[in-house]
Amino acid sequence: MTTPHNPADAAPRADACGAAPLLPEELSLSEIKELLDSEARRINSPQFIGDDPVQFPRRFIAQSDIEIAALLASTIAWGNRRMICRDADRMLALMENAPHRFVMERAFEELPAGNIHRTFFTDDLRAYLRGLYLIYNEYPTLEQFARARGVHHAPAPAWALAEAINERLATANPDGTRLSRCLPQNLRTSALKRLNMALRWLVRTDGIVDIGIWRLLTPDRLFIPLDVHVGNTSRQLGLLRRRTDDRRAVDELTAALRQFNPDDPTVYDFALFGIGMKL
Repeated sequence: MTTPHNPADAAPRADACGAAPLLPEELSLSEIKELLDSEARRINSPQFIGDDPVQFPRRFIAQSDIEIAALLASTIAWGNRRMICRDADRMLALMENAPHRFVMERAFEELPAGNIHRTFFTDDLRAYLRGLYLIYNEYPTLEQFARARGVHHAPAPAWALAEAINERLATANPDGTRLSRCLPQNLRTSALKRLNMALRWLVRTDGIVDIGIWRLLTPDRLFIPLDVHVGNTSRQLGLLRRRTDDRRAVDELTAALRQFNPDDPTVYDFALFGIGMKL
């Protein structure tokens, strides 16, 4: 699944697989749950992987490589899915398909100027990797960094992790000019779509699409990755009343989805995305 343009973190995703049903005008809560469960099973399949940015962290075995690839692939995941996957592939090729080694050797300082994906450029990538160097120079994995920062104790783990990473980004890039291209800076209001998606990849453990290598968090602690399609479908179903796709909308929608599946609310990301995109 794709993500929105960086600063707003709330724009549409694009194409995938299958054929979503048309939504009836009114459904009971039990009928909504049945629909979402059915669509989640249909979309959350191995066939989904090859056309989605999740394929990139899945290329690696070492946890540090998986984490870095997840952060970077989700960071550029807005717009057309084919373009996202093409550009994520090129970005990892720039890193010699060895993201952790590339970071620890500080090879990013030698990257030539150029475009990575739409409004995300080499300078933005370099700024992100400088911050990640500070993290991985101190901790073997992002998960251990998150543990040290108490992310697992926070009521909203993705926002706590974003705050912690942003601090490292600011230390590594004191001019601050590229930081909003890496992670949103307005954490009080941002839906944090991209990082919530990366955490879904890292935490969910059903072994189908998502990777599930983190043990610091459990799937019940995740928040829905909210974009325009997920938001609009949720409003059609009566699961979301807030009109703006922001952090308050994420809280509202995730709370609604937890009523259907308290142990794994973000499995419905597949369903809402699929219905919204008519997959």
